[in-house]
Formats: sequence, C-alpha cells, structure tokens
Amino acid sequence: MFMSPTLNQSHDYVDLRTRKGWKLLGKKIWQYKWIYLLMLLPGIAVTFVFKYMTMPGILLSWKTFVPTFGDKSLFGYLASSPWVGWAHFSRLFKESAFWTATANTLIISLLKLIFGFPFPILLAIMINEMIFKKYKRVLQTVYTFPHFLSWVVLAGMAINLLGDTGVIKRFAMLFDPTVKDSWNVLYNTRYFRTLLILTDMWKEGGWGTILYLAAIAGIDPALNEAATIDGANRFQRIVHVTFPQISDLIVIMFILSVGNMMNANFDQIFNLYSAPVYKVADVIDTYVYRLTFQSTTVMDFGFSTAVGLFKNVINFALILGANWASKATGGDGIM
Repeated sequence: MFMSPTLNQSHDYVDLRTRKGWKLLGKKIWQYKWIYLLMLLPGIAVTFVFKYMTMPGILLSWKTFVPTFGDKSLFGYLASSPWVGWAHFSRLFKESAFWTATANTLIISLLKLIFGFPFPILLAIMINEMIFKKYKRVLQTVYTFPHFLSWVVLAGMAINLLGDTGVIKRFAMLFDPTVKDSWNVLYNTRYFRTLLILTDMWKEGGWGTILYLAAIAGIDPALNEAATIDGANRFQRIVHVTFPQISDLIVIMFILSVGNMMNANFDQIFNLYSAPVYKVADVIDTYVYRLTFQSTTVMDFGFSTAVGLFKNVINFALILGANWASKATGGDGIM
C-alpha cells in the first residue's frame, strides 16, 4: 500500500506519509467495512473462544480442582472447588524442578534470541541481493518449506540422522570405529541445546524472512540510486539504506520475541527431548505437561495453572521492559 510516488501508476494509490493519505485509507476501509468484518470474524471468534472464554480458568491458581463427571458444567465445578489461597504459589517457589525448568527456559530462549533472531534478517538481505530473480524465488520456496513440517516429522528425521542407528553415526564409524561407544547426540546434555538452536533456525529461518523481504521491497529505489551515485558499494548500501529502512520492523519483532521468551517452543522440545537431557532441556511448558498429564498421582490442575500464570506474568513483564527499552533508546516501541 505504501509506494514511492515515482512508482505510482494507479489512481488508487494511497500515500501514507501524509495525513490526507491516512484519511483516504480510512474512507476506503469504511467503504468496504462489511468485507473487512467478514474477513475478521473467524479470527475474532477463535480469539474469543480460546482466549477470553477460558480466562475464568485462571481461578484454578487459587483453588483445588479435581475433574469429575456429573451434572455440573465445567464452570460449575470451578465455582464449587474449594479455595486454597496462595498454597500453589508457595509450593511453586519451593519446587527445585520448577526453578530448573525456569532456568532452562530462559537459557534456551536467550540462545534462540541471540542466534535465531538475526538469522532471518541476514537471510532476507542475502536473498534480496541476488541478481537472478528466478533462482531467488526458488530459494525463497526452499527456505520457507520446512516451516510447514511439524516437529513430529522433524523429530523423526533427527532420530534417523543423529540416533544410535542414524545415518551420520554409521558414516562416522567408517572413519573412526570407536565412535560406536561414545556416540549419543540426542541424549548428550552438552550438545542438546545446540541441536535445539540449529533445528529451530533451519525450520523457521525461511518463514521469518517473509516480513523482512516485504519491508525491503517497500524501500524507495531512489534511496539506493542516490547512494550508488554517491559511490556507495553494495555492503554500504545495506548498512546505510536497507538496515535503517527496516529498523522499525526489526524493533517490533524483537520486542515480540522478548515477550515470548518464557515459551521456548514446547512442540520442538517435547518431540526431541528425553529423560537423559531433562537437566538441560526441561522447560516450563514441558514441566507443566509432565506434572499434569504424566503424573502417577491425581492430576493437579491448580498447581499447573499457577505455573502457567506465573510464566505469563513474566512474559508480560518482559514485553513491557523491551518496549520501555526501545522507547528509551529512541525507538517507537509497540505501545
């Protein structure tokens, strides 16, 4: 929607750099309001059902809830469950396994932020700088495809490649037969976090380039032309033109990534980890899952809800902190 005036060939062009452009955009949206509403309805319905209707479940953090079957509805059982006050939170802060899971969550998320966050930005710039357009489109497709594979499939691939009977181990044994006794990558606490970072970058890196490529495509070509005339080489144009033009998007994505640090990608870890690497890979989400659904005693929904609430409060604090830091350093933030 935002284009350079030099490239404008349509009478429907809306220049969002001016107040008049924003007013014209508002009139167009109002003109097609029913179409926009129909497009938004599915998303609104899903958000309402799974985000707002489930909010009363937060009360379980202060209650003891045992699932039973009878005439009562779920909300009826919730209302009739006895209050236990802050007992779940008191137990939470005394559980050593919880603090281990919290530390693992922060370490894994921080590593993904350091190595995984810049990766799609650099990949998008490299794809954009390619001369051959057809090859560029092929690469975009190849890099994006892994995103559509589930972690169940990728975990199977990892086992077939890195497991005890995997292809890589058999190949390594051709050169060093003693590898047979020491090879155990998926169960090795030293390498498991590295495996998580690399597989996450491989799977999501191409998908993450979509937004950045769109932002790069919206840069006014006149800026690059002016930089070329001034004698800037390709690297200098990237540093002084491309990066500043997409910096707002980078800040927004960074803030959202920081606000998601306490999640650490449950699907990935749940499908790849096992008991030998719990020490370095058990995050809050997998800890709650095992506590709730793999416990040999009664499922403690109250305690697991308290853990989830604690995690979400920390996520909220992180996103507020990242937004404040962005504004303090001269950025716009997201709020």
